[in-house]
Amino acid sequence: MYLFFTIFFSIYTALNYYVFIKGWQALNSIPVIKPFYIAAFMLTSYGYIFAKLFDKYLTPAVYNLWLTIGAYWFAFFVYFIFFLLGLDIILLLDSLIHFLPDIIYNNYELTGQIISIVIVGFVSLIVLLGNYYKRNIIIKTLNISLPKKNGKLNELNIVMAADLHLSTIDGEKLLSSIVDKINSLNPDIILFAGDIVDDKAVILKDRGIGNSFKKLNAKYGMYTVNGNHEFINDVEQSDKFLEKFGIKVLRDNYELIDNSFYIIGREDVVMKAFTGRSRMSLMHIISTITSDHLKILLDHTPVKLHQAEESGIDLQLSGHTHNGQIWPGNIFTRWIFEVSHGYKKKGTTHYYVTSGAGTWGPPVRIRTRSEIVNIKITFN
Repeated sequence: MYLFFTIFFSIYTALNYYVFIKGWQALNSIPVIKPFYIAAFMLTSYGYIFAKLFDKYLTPAVYNLWLTIGAYWFAFFVYFIFFLLGLDIILLLDSLIHFLPDIIYNNYELTGQIISIVIVGFVSLIVLLGNYYKRNIIIKTLNISLPKKNGKLNELNIVMAADLHLSTIDGEKLLSSIVDKINSLNPDIILFAGDIVDDKAVILKDRGIGNSFKKLNAKYGMYTVNGNHEFINDVEQSDKFLEKFGIKVLRDNYELIDNSFYIIGREDVVMKAFTGRSRMSLMHIISTITSDHLKILLDHTPVKLHQAEESGIDLQLSGHTHNGQIWPGNIFTRWIFEVSHGYKKKGTTHYYVTSGAGTWGPPVRIRTRSEIVNIKITFN
């Protein structure tokens, strides 16, 4: 884990330096601004990280502002890299095969400033639109027909969500919108597939984030599992925070609901990195199940999908991927995960990986959508 973060921050720092230098060069004709540029760039580019590291020493207002600015920077940063690299490639090609008009080089400094303004404006527009798509949460409906087995139900209306990533960036306003959408679907049961929180429980509590959970209403209650961000933000405190609102956290165990179906919850794959203990195998978790009822598995990260199929799971629900959240992230998640987003069936096991109801980092979605999933099961 430490090696991963070391590599990540080294690359992040190098790429930020690349963006910084391009901005620095664009300010050559107005050097008086450069000291302010240095300070603003440092505070912005590392704002999210610094806010998380020094939260104990920051006032709520400073923490909220710094975290939000830093989060938005991640989106600006990604697209600045793309545009600046594209520009450098064009200039490199022009040095080999001259095709750009001479006017560009006649006043190179002015041209650079104009291009910088255009890039900043265009990236700002992308981020603004991305924030709109992030807030516009859609409902996905999935109809599944399953064998009735030993259950007494003829149908089951599940509402599933994951990756809310509740923090001071969106907080209660986002949660209230999600809760209203979930309640509008009249669920029999509400299932969360992890990463509900993205801040420490004490911060969420102090800001009054989470109270909207009290408005959720479902016949069979609410269940969740731990995602990687529950572990990042102190899993024990995160779980206590969620259970205070009536959300039961399944930690490598299961529960039989209405003598008709099982909800099985696995700890996330990152568990060992944070606790030193490995999560239980799926086979071990369900080894004490003796009745032939429907089995629904909550497993935050959709890895090793074959395990659910081999264990006789009827339906696995996962999240984590965000479907990449911002382009081209969705291209990479398709390479990494067997199912990056959406529905798949393997043998008799059904899978759904949601893109998530919230976002991590920048409150922005580009070429992906925030979603809540309504799974309507009929038994035959």
